[in-house]
Amino acid sequence: QVQLLESGGGSVQAGGSLKLSCTASGYRYSSNCMGCFRQAPGKEREGVAVIYTGGGAYYADSVVGRFTISQDNAKNNLYLHMNSLKPEDTAMYYCAASPSGSRCLPVPYAKIGMGYWGKGTLVTVSS
Repeated sequence: QVQLLESGGGSVQAGGSLKLSCTASGYRYSSNCMGCFRQAPGKEREGVAVIYTGGGAYYADSVVGRFTISQDNAKNNLYLHMNSLKPEDTAMYYCAASPSGSRCLPVPYAKIGMGYWGKGTLVTVSS
């Protein structure tokens, strides 16, 4: 059974930083896509960043230059480093993974290709 567990959310002031972690269990990395998504109150869930095993990382335009996604295959961990946080980054952040063998869809559509989801961790950025 695949489980994804996010951690690292919290409350920060604008301009601050947070590091989100996602630990996967029951899931084997082999040519797949993992990513971070977020959902603000009253809005649809949107892609933030995705990373393809052995390949590149892709970001939503709104976070380019501020967020960095990385993956530690040996430990089944995914990380999202968030810098220069803004109040509009406030949301529930989710980790997700695609079925093995699936490449990443472009970030705006990436959630369609995800088969497994964590329960989320809340990030609140105050002005």
